[in-house]
Amino acid sequence: MLFPTFTFAVFFLAVYGTHVLLRAHSVAWKLAMVAASATFYGWWDWRFCGLIAASIVLNWTLASLLGRTRNQNFPFQHLFGIASDNAIVALGVIVNLGVLGFFKYYGFFALSFLDLVGADPSNPPIPLLDIVLPVGISFFTFQALSYVIDVYRRKLDPAGLLDVAVYLSFFPQLVAGPIVRASEFLPQLTAPSRPERVPASEAVWLIGRGLFKKVVISTYLASAVVDPAFAAANTASRQELWFGMYGYAIQIYADFSGYTDIAIGLALLLGFRFPTNFDNPYRSQSIQEFWRRWHQTLSRWLRDYLYIPLGGSHGGKTPTLRRVLTYRNLLLTMVLGGLWHGAAWTFVVWGSIHGGALAIERLARESKRVRWRLPMGPRATKMVRWFVTFHVVCLAWIFFRAASFELAVDYLRGLVRAEWGDNVSWLVVAIIVGALVVQLTPTRLGATIRPRLAGMSPPVQGGLLGLWIALIVALGPQGVAPFIYFQF
Repeated sequence: MLFPTFTFAVFFLAVYGTHVLLRAHSVAWKLAMVAASATFYGWWDWRFCGLIAASIVLNWTLASLLGRTRNQNFPFQHLFGIASDNAIVALGVIVNLGVLGFFKYYGFFALSFLDLVGADPSNPPIPLLDIVLPVGISFFTFQALSYVIDVYRRKLDPAGLLDVAVYLSFFPQLVAGPIVRASEFLPQLTAPSRPERVPASEAVWLIGRGLFKKVVISTYLASAVVDPAFAAANTASRQELWFGMYGYAIQIYADFSGYTDIAIGLALLLGFRFPTNFDNPYRSQSIQEFWRRWHQTLSRWLRDYLYIPLGGSHGGKTPTLRRVLTYRNLLLTMVLGGLWHGAAWTFVVWGSIHGGALAIERLARESKRVRWRLPMGPRATKMVRWFVTFHVVCLAWIFFRAASFELAVDYLRGLVRAEWGDNVSWLVVAIIVGALVVQLTPTRLGATIRPRLAGMSPPVQGGLLGLWIALIVALGPQGVAPFIYFQF
């Protein structure tokens, strides 16, 4: 079920009406939200509702076992009293990642193994399975892992089964994030917001902005320049390839940040405030800053549950060894982060580019022989840093978007070898330039509009929202493509 559809609008109106009626009745409200989330997810394929249910029961059980030493009334304590916390959390990590690995990576590693040993794919020594990838499995698996690990680290008390079910299945962010941690979500279950105190104007602003990003900007760029450029990387003109690269940078931002805007807005209407996920990432002056602004919830997750456990920047007995291990940890974290996005070598390369750039930046900051500050004025230095960072990100996006490693290489080759053409879409140029100007220019537009919306009467707000949706429908294409991050 896609957000920008009439079907979802009817679904959410029904859910919101139920929310208003039941919010004061905690158990009934939670059961209703679980049922709504099951309907939302099952709309795609009912079979995989069982997968989420199994994840809920498994991770609730593991967290409850981890909390047994803090809860002397835990009913199964006498059965599991000898189990160590380390073994339990290890089991949680193994099972969660094992399920994710089976659905998402089995085919990738099986084919890679066949290529490595030179086996005949028609008679493989291992079974090749046609596995359907459940939508959003990476997101709810990471949320489940963070819940179990936080209970293990004593940062969170175990929650009840129904609370865990609401947390892991909550439909606004279920299939494409943001990655909300239990410590951010569960306290809001115990202190519900009254419907009349919900910041509706902020929610409406976010939903309207997200719809415009997805339906108008992302969809148009995909059809007008990105898809044609990547489909004809060997025959497209040089400017088509360059505009395709820049267009994809804007498309994926508009698509993914548009989804999270809508998700955060929907959650606000239901009384939950999610963490932000984007902060003008294309104004970054380093790759490190980019990852502080892009997909912020994933960046923090990788930092707290992968980079720091690997040793972060504190391993090694000598300064030299510490630096080497830090660079290794940065590279390994980003490679695994790339692989999290998809089971293909292109995502490994994409992660490696970002990991390598992070390591080089850190080396430049730490080395006495390399001066990070360029021999020019501060304003020119900032422009050069931005220019280099933006183009590293854009070139890496080619591997993220390309269907194969060979296609990505052909695309890169075409950027410098293809013939120049004479066909330029000035509308595409205007959208790309306009999007970058919005990113680079500090804007208070949202902060100015939201208070004015809040001061208007509900009928006026509803009328303005209706006009905005009509504009989106008029500018948007027939039908709406799935969000890019649904495949992850």
